[in-house]
Amino acid sequence: MTERPMTERPTTDTPTSDTAGTQRRDVTLRVNGAAHAISVEPRRLLSDALRHDCGLTGTHVGCEHGVCGACTVLVDGAPVRSCLMLAVASEDVEITTVEGLTGADDSLGPVQQAFADCHGLQCGFCTPGFLTTITAGLRDNPTPTRDEAREMVAGNLCRCTGYQNIVAAVLRAAEIQGGGS
Repeated sequence: MTERPMTERPTTDTPTSDTAGTQRRDVTLRVNGAAHAISVEPRRLLSDALRHDCGLTGTHVGCEHGVCGACTVLVDGAPVRSCLMLAVASEDVEITTVEGLTGADDSLGPVQQAFADCHGLQCGFCTPGFLTTITAGLRDNPTPTRDEAREMVAGNLCRCTGYQNIVAAVLRAAEIQGGGS
């Protein structure tokens, strides 16, 4: 992880080259409220930058084609497949990863707690993408019906479950947040 104080950030968009001659760009990612100054190749995916340059390994990479949803993060509050976004295109946004969903005291956030309460995970590989997707979904619809909960998670794939416990977790998270019945 290459992290530098904000004062050392170059003031130009001119790419730099490393010792092997690979073009690199200095970018600062705002992730979970913290700034991460990193140097990346222009084609570096946001998912790879989060995992390898920022050390935030909660974001999982499954299909690398934007299909499975395991790499979903929140970009300015909206769910985004981080395997489809370039790190250099991620500068002037606030990124929230699964690590940023915990409470201020590092306790489980409401969606995380609901997954635990409802046994909404098995192997856990897809879980970070579900958690971020549901967090955004409940912000937009704090009182989903069962059908709306199913629709909320329809873009995320899980190979282990039948989705029933995940849908139950959406409804439980709505209860925990005060929106459900």
